[in-house]
Amino acid sequence: MNLKQFLWASALISISFACSDSGDEKPLGKYESGILIMNEGNFGTNDGEVYHLNPNTKELLPNIFEAENARPFAGLLEDMVLEADRLYLVANTGKVEIVNPGDFKSSGAVVADLDQPRSLAVNGNKLFISDYGPYDANYGTPDSYVAVVNGLDGGVVSKKIEVSNKPEDLFAHGNYIIVAGSEENKIEIIDATQEAVVTTLDLEASPRQFYAEDGILWVYAVAADEVIFYTVNLSSLTLGTTYTVPVANATSRIAFDGDDEMYVLTSSGWPDYNDAVLSIDIEGNAATVTELMTGSGFYGIGYDHNLDQIYVSNSNGFQGNGIVTVLSETGSVIRTFEAGRGPSGFLVY
Repeated sequence: MNLKQFLWASALISISFACSDSGDEKPLGKYESGILIMNEGNFGTNDGEVYHLNPNTKELLPNIFEAENARPFAGLLEDMVLEADRLYLVANTGKVEIVNPGDFKSSGAVVADLDQPRSLAVNGNKLFISDYGPYDANYGTPDSYVAVVNGLDGGVVSKKIEVSNKPEDLFAHGNYIIVAGSEENKIEIIDATQEAVVTTLDLEASPRQFYAEDGILWVYAVAADEVIFYTVNLSSLTLGTTYTVPVANATSRIAFDGDDEMYVLTSSGWPDYNDAVLSIDIEGNAATVTELMTGSGFYGIGYDHNLDQIYVSNSNGFQGNGIVTVLSETGSVIRTFEAGRGPSGFLVY
């Protein structure tokens, strides 16, 4: 988390102080350093929650939304998106909660007119929320959309922009919102003022996550036996270089280390769930793939740039709480610890 993000899924902010508009520095809030762990929750009980980890002291604070708001989150967490002084908790059960990242107090929400939201981006004073839309009789999603909300602290949906089936990650650039259309292999570009799709880019694989680095927008896309990394020229909003890497059974879970190296989860799926953590290093036109860890039940991945460590979560089959394993960049196990139900993403400050 766009763990986010990202992934939901990984985001990185290397700061130790926050600056106010007056230029004065103030200490960060209780939760504005360390790692936020997104626990998706169990389908049916909707017990998604967020844990806070201090990776230096190993202190783990559970259920921080409920602790700070005196009520459960009550949803299945899909993504966490940090935008300036607001953290958006996206639940695919039909709502978005907005909290102050310092103290995790709720400051607003979008709780109506959403179906299965997946991620969120901010453009100006508007929220754009990708949403699968409702299922039809065959469990298809022919009415997918990007919802528009006027106001950064939530409110009502003012418009639903029709997009291709199953939109995932979003990325804001200039006056545009870039949409990863996963089912129909498209990138759709929305004009934030017109609130309409103005450009569509066709891909050869299913786009899942965006990652911006050094003025380049990377697009992580998945096919049956390979992953493809596209780049998008943000000045012209056209496709740039394409990197194709032979990887079987890649999932949508990916983390970036900020230096052209990516960590990807693969899974054979039901019934065996033979899973792996791969490192993909792109240099020039060549890509090196290294297997770091194998197992079963891998569910989320993140990267701590401060300590150069990889976080891999295991859902434990949603039978009780999940487990997080911390790896070195070479795949050595540093430690493991218990997280919440279905840990699926990490937000690293």
